[in-house]
Amino acid sequence: MDAPHETRKARGIDPRLYQIASLSGLLIYGVLALDFDVQPARAATILTTALLTQFLCGKLWKLPAYDPRSALISGLSLCLLLRTNSLAMAVATAVIAVASKFVLRWKGKHLFNPTNIALIAMMLATRGVWVSPGQWGNVAFFGFLMACIGGLVVNRAARSDVTFAFIAFYFAILLGRASWLGQPPANPLHGLQNGAFLLFSFFMISDPRTTPDSRPGRILFALLVAAGATFVQFVLYRTNGLLWSLALFSLAVPLIDRLLPGSRFTWRPVAPLPRFPWKGHNHENPRPTPAPALVPAAAGRGVARGGA
Repeated sequence: MDAPHETRKARGIDPRLYQIASLSGLLIYGVLALDFDVQPARAATILTTALLTQFLCGKLWKLPAYDPRSALISGLSLCLLLRTNSLAMAVATAVIAVASKFVLRWKGKHLFNPTNIALIAMMLATRGVWVSPGQWGNVAFFGFLMACIGGLVVNRAARSDVTFAFIAFYFAILLGRASWLGQPPANPLHGLQNGAFLLFSFFMISDPRTTPDSRPGRILFALLVAAGATFVQFVLYRTNGLLWSLALFSLAVPLIDRLLPGSRFTWRPVAPLPRFPWKGHNHENPRPTPAPALVPAAAGRGVARGGA
C-alpha cells in the first residue's frame, strides 16, 4: 500500500498535454468532417471563458503561476459534451467547471471532476442544458479509443487503474443484465460504443485530483460508480447515469481515503512567471562608480635600467 502521508508527483511527460492534443484533434475533426452540433464560435467562447476563469481564480487564490492545462481539458470536454441553445448557459457552464476546482475542495483536494459537476449543476438548475450522446460513427469512435488508450500507455497515467476497473465492472454488469433478460451479448457491447462513454472513462472518472488516493480505494470507487450508473439508467430510468453516479459517489472519496489511505497525487508545479518591479522602485540605471585614481610609482621603481 502506498504510504499515507506521501505525495506522488507526475513524472515524465504531463498526461494532460496528450489529453489536450487528443481532445483538440477530435473536436476539429468533428466540426469539419462529422458536423458536430457545436459552432466554432461557440467552441471558442467556451474555451476562452474556461481559460479566463482559470486566470481570474488563480489571481484571487494567489497561485504562483498561471496553468491553463486543466482548464483547457475542461473546456474541450464541454465543447464535445455540452449542448444548449443559449450562449449564456454555455458560458455559465464553463465558469462553474473551472471555478469548482477552487471552491469545492476538501483538505486541498477537488471534490468533483470539473466537467462532471458543471454539467450536473446546469441540468439541475435549468432545462436548457443537455449532454450529447457522442454518436460519432465507427471511424471517429475507434480512432478516439486508440488515442485514449495510447495516452495511458505512453504517459503511464497514475490513474489508469480506475479507468480499466470501471470499464470492466460496467461491462460485467451490463453483460449480466443482458444474460438475465435473454439478450445477445452484442447488446451491451453496442451500448458502450459512443463517444460520451469514452470521454467519461478516460477523462472524468480517471481524474487524478478527484479519485481516491490508494489503488484499492480507486477500484472500490470504480465499482460504486459502475453500479450507480446502471441503477440510475435501468431502475430510475434516467439518462446520463454515468454523470449522476460520478457526482454522487465523488462525495464518498474523502471517506474512502480515510478507510484506504494512499499517497496524494499532485501535478508537476509550473514555473512561476517572471516578476517585474512595481511602480515606485528605482528603475534608473545605477550611476557608474568612478575608477580609483592611479598612484604614480616611485621614481626609478619598476623601470628597466639600461646597460652599456
